Amino acid sequence: MSNRILGSGNHRYAWTAWGKVAEGVQLGYTHGVCEDAQGRIFVHNMSEHAVVIFDADGNFLDAWGKEFAQGAHGLQYSLEDDGEFLYLADIARHIVVKTTLSGEMLWTLGCPMESGVYGVPEEFVPTNVAIAPNGSIYVADGYGKSYIHQYTADAEYVRTWGGEGDAPGKMRCPHGIWVDTRGETPLVVVADRANVRLQCFTLDGEHTGFVTDDLLHPCHFDQRESELLVPDLHGRVTILDRDNRLVTHLGENPGVQDKEGYPNLPHDQREPGKFISPHGAIWDRQGNIYVVEWVSDGRITKLVRQS
Repeated sequence: MSNRILGSGNHRYAWTAWGKVAEGVQLGYTHGVCEDAQGRIFVHNMSEHAVVIFDADGNFLDAWGKEFAQGAHGLQYSLEDDGEFLYLADIARHIVVKTTLSGEMLWTLGCPMESGVYGVPEEFVPTNVAIAPNGSIYVADGYGKSYIHQYTADAEYVRTWGGEGDAPGKMRCPHGIWVDTRGETPLVVVADRANVRLQCFTLDGEHTGFVTDDLLHPCHFDQRESELLVPDLHGRVTILDRDNRLVTHLGENPGVQDKEGYPNLPHDQREPGKFISPHGAIWDRQGNIYVVEWVSDGRITKLVRQS
């Protein structure tokens, strides 16, 4: 374990390079991460082993998902009445897939042509998925036409909102999406990445506000009690409080996005304690943080909670 301690006060973490893959397994760009009910960690990456499963100590357990090799992106875990499931966004095949934890495909969502906003299915490039407490599914078309699409728990189309722009409700690369249950009423929060802001909506898509402070290039979210975790592609991870005010930045690496070759910096430029390109991040049940980065050969970090 590294002795590099990040953060302060009640948010102190020890930086740990983490995850030992099996012989013959080589990670690609690490894009998504989640934890299941057993405490296993799943990482979605662009490789022939697109979903890699580790135990909490970072030991390799299994891998699957060759069909996601070119398009592995968002990864969302969901505990539902009939079991545990994964929702995977595939940017190469223009689809969202629901699977079991072992990779059995349950259904696939393609381009919602019924929304009336697409000319051809290839314009739809989903980056992340969120699940509401009532089972509603929200898909962020982050690399396509910057819309949010809502579905029922049975994957039936409900509505679409957004589109490209910077006015309230408009987005430029809605890269990440989350259903925020920290307040009395759940809200859909979107990482409006290219506009360098978060946007909040009701579950029916009505715009309710922005978060604009202390962000660089927000990618996605996780939630633990009253706090929101925001991986920021430009070299840091941010924690916000219930009112979306800054608690702390972790692993700050100012200007890293301007370095030659970014994000694929050579290993001698990958400094422990500093992030390059955080793309996904989660808390586990013990309050440790896992961060996966947009790096061609993958980078997984565990921030072990100290206080």
